[in-house]
Amino acid sequence: MTTARPIVIYPPAADGGRRVRVNDRFVGMAYGVLDIVEFLRLAGMDDVDDAWVRQSDLIEWRSGGPGVWAH
Repeated sequence: MTTARPIVIYPPAADGGRRVRVNDRFVGMAYGVLDIVEFLRLAGMDDVDDAWVRQSDLIEWRSGGPGVWAH
């Protein structure tokens, strides 16, 4: 059985940005890992940083991981 991850980073758009969803809410368009860090902090996750975002099992990266930003 697959467990859904609460944070989803969608594939890059034409401009290189990636939509970010936390639980059932879209929180913004990220253009780098630091944008994701800020979205997560605004969502109440105060202890996250760029290293956490790059390796967390709570994040589902669709169509490429944290190093993929261009379509």
